[in-house]
Amino acid sequence: MDISCTEKELFVLKKVAGAAQELGLETYLVGGFVRDKLLGRETKDADFVCVGDAIALAHSVAQKFRPAPKVDYFKTFGTAHIRIDHDFDIEFVGARKESYQSHSRKPEVEPGTIADDQDRRDFTINAMAISLNKNDYGKLVDPFNGLKDLDDKIIRTPLEPSQTFSDDPLRMMRGIRFAAQLGFNIEETTWQGIIDNAERIKIISQERITDELNKIVAAPKPSVGFDLLYKSGLLQLIFPQMVDLAGAEYKDGVGHKDNFYHTLQVLDNVVAKSDDLWLRWAAILHDIAKP
Repeated sequence: MDISCTEKELFVLKKVAGAAQELGLETYLVGGFVRDKLLGRETKDADFVCVGDAIALAHSVAQKFRPAPKVDYFKTFGTAHIRIDHDFDIEFVGARKESYQSHSRKPEVEPGTIADDQDRRDFTINAMAISLNKNDYGKLVDPFNGLKDLDDKIIRTPLEPSQTFSDDPLRMMRGIRFAAQLGFNIEETTWQGIIDNAERIKIISQERITDELNKIVAAPKPSVGFDLLYKSGLLQLIFPQMVDLAGAEYKDGVGHKDNFYHTLQVLDNVVAKSDDLWLRWAAILHDIAKP
């Protein structure tokens, strides 16, 4: 195994691999689980991609546990979810290709290979996979050198950035969130892609934007995320009231603090004392009426 796993995680992986072999499905452990294991971060969920029927795989996996856990599945999307022992979530999806129309955030989906599935990932550090197949069980599949980008602390898209961000504009916020969470730098062409495609964020639902924004607020250094949102042009589109804080305040012709960067400093000060999301939001909003 090219990643280090707990005994419980290895037990689950063996169950998935066994079920996949019985069904003749090429199957991989993918995404954030692989990334976080390589970074030494705690993991509470795992995603599996199979070339074929993911719902059938999930049901087969469930039958290997006693008692068999409930399988939640979504036929429309071909995905399934199982919770193991109340604290570990595993999700299944069939490998697929996705294409988007310029006006829509809903993709046209068709079955694909593991290579197709890795192509559609947001960043190279999330495009790595671990094979659960008999001939190369436990081997890292890394077509975009995501492991090197992890070592170099770089956030980079696997494909040309404008394609990746145009396909799903929320990925721009996700990239900024990873920078704030992991202390990584956004690679130059990827950063330019965010700037060039910022307007595309308008097609994303407010619910998804809010969820991603809360994850930035909850990061170890949220000021990094807000500064990048501001410099990319995204913040002007998703939270213009905060952008209105930017610029030095003048009293009697003398320049004083920039309320935007003052707010970010207050936010980081709160972060040093508390991980309460709402206290952090209070710091963000404490000067919001000044403009």
